[in-house]
Amino acid sequence: MTGHAPSRSCSPQSPQRLVLLGSTGSIGTQTLEVLARLGQAAPRVAALAAGGSRLELLARQAVAWDVPVLAVTGGGEDLAGRLRDALVAAATAAGRPDPVTTILTGPDAATTAVEAAGLGPDDTVVNGITGSVGLLPTLAALRSGARLALANKESLVVGGALVRQSLTRPGQVVPVDSEHSAIAQALASGRHEKGLTSAVISERSEVRRLVLTASGGPFRGRSRAELTGISAAAALNHPTWDMGPVVTINSSTLINKGLELIEAHLLFDVPPAQIDVVVHPQSVIHSMVEFTDGATIAQASPPDMRLPIALGLTWPRRPDLSGLVAPNDWREPISWTFEPLDSEAFPAVDLARSAVAASPTHPAVLNAANEQAVAAFLGGGIEWLDIVEIDAAVLGEHEGLASPSLDDVLAVETWARTRADELIAARNGGIHS
Repeated sequence: MTGHAPSRSCSPQSPQRLVLLGSTGSIGTQTLEVLARLGQAAPRVAALAAGGSRLELLARQAVAWDVPVLAVTGGGEDLAGRLRDALVAAATAAGRPDPVTTILTGPDAATTAVEAAGLGPDDTVVNGITGSVGLLPTLAALRSGARLALANKESLVVGGALVRQSLTRPGQVVPVDSEHSAIAQALASGRHEKGLTSAVISERSEVRRLVLTASGGPFRGRSRAELTGISAAAALNHPTWDMGPVVTINSSTLINKGLELIEAHLLFDVPPAQIDVVVHPQSVIHSMVEFTDGATIAQASPPDMRLPIALGLTWPRRPDLSGLVAPNDWREPISWTFEPLDSEAFPAVDLARSAVAASPTHPAVLNAANEQAVAAFLGGGIEWLDIVEIDAAVLGEHEGLASPSLDDVLAVETWARTRADELIAARNGGIHS
């Protein structure tokens, strides 16, 4: 937890206000670290939103950053009262007044916080929420006109068409996922005037293909036969990244990379067949762009999410992160390796590629089924190999919708979760954990 940011007037070149969604998670806490480093150039934090499992941390964040509005989407009974108690304790400990004037609770609290903030094009929303619950806040952020620094890949996976429809200007979305941030940076080396991130839309492009890099997760190099009996503890032991449990499990199955492929297609408007995945265990090259002349531009940096987060706040300017993010040391010997993806052992990427090619709602079905399967695995209800098998089974039953509305997307998600739960129950003897 960083200290209190000094009061300041915002520079004309920086966003004026920031709404941070998922503030107590990994992306949220690192975003506040970046803001502290930006100092006087940082936007004022207008609202924080969190899930409700870490109320004490949320209260400390609110007091440290003088945040007037808090939104909590879950957390049990008497949520507002418990949060207010936590705020009193945090304010007392810090020797500062309680700054919070509004506490929003309930499943729509994050969306309401964005809508009520009165944001404009000079402001920023960082969406660091995990899961498809991030879709509605994403749509609200775009409708407000604010820049959207997007770390919630599920927004695009679930509602890609809806996201496109909600844009108020070209280039309104800045990706925060390290892979998509890398692609956005590499694209600046050529012409690619299409997609959600380009400030100019002409449909002209010099891109031949995108190359997403994957660490390979904790089970890199194992054959399918060697992937039986995987424990949750083993799947959560990621060799490179420190992430939340859901994202870490998704990384172990490589469904996370499949979702990133869908996201890359939707963000940059590149056909799924022209998006490749390569295993790069060092996680220094975060992704690459191959242009039509045969040149490949790669973005290299330490595996530190604070760099793409900072770019999400200041894009297209690069902030000075000295003392916060250590650059690569080019004076020391270093080796990078690249390996082809073993799609037999890890079929999730091909599954995602087929989903996004099938219909606009197939990715939503894939994501919903996967969220249920991951929760069941973490709860001990199914085996690790069952996760992607359940994803594929639910996906295979979906017929798809060509032009879904928001209600259609939500209905499809509900069906997929119900169907996944049924398959999970069947695999653990009829008892859904």
